[in-house]
Amino acid sequence: MKIILTHEVSGLGAAGDVVEVKDGYGRNYLLPKGLALPWTKGGQKQVDSINRARQSRAVKSLEQAQSAKGTLENTKVTLPARAGANGRLFGGVTTAEIADAVQASGGGSIDRRTVEVPSPIRTTGEHTVTVRLHPEVLATVTLNVVPAK
Repeated sequence: MKIILTHEVSGLGAAGDVVEVKDGYGRNYLLPKGLALPWTKGGQKQVDSINRARQSRAVKSLEQAQSAKGTLENTKVTLPARAGANGRLFGGVTTAEIADAVQASGGGSIDRRTVEVPSPIRTTGEHTVTVRLHPEVLATVTLNVVPAK
């Protein structure tokens, strides 16, 4: 099955890429979650608009991504979240909350779609998340989740 990715999918490609996937993966996962669109002959216009939007959001050069990586990795990010007495959160921490916490702590503005969380964050304490600044540059951010007052 040939599809057009609308969001970045780890291990598959970035938004705007045209990829070939197994029918079940495309039909049962990528299409229902809105991560991809089916490929059509008129799909080239969609690919072009997605690529223009991605280029406007992307960090323009590798040097800028390297400097942003240094800034992010040296920033202490604290995220207050509602938690019970035993340190378990009511719900989980979303990528949008992480992006807002990074910006509030002085790490710069990042897009929530570039934040990759290896496993859901559902407890207080220190957690590690990855931010994909550039296709070749990954920044590791230490996130301290504390109970909200």
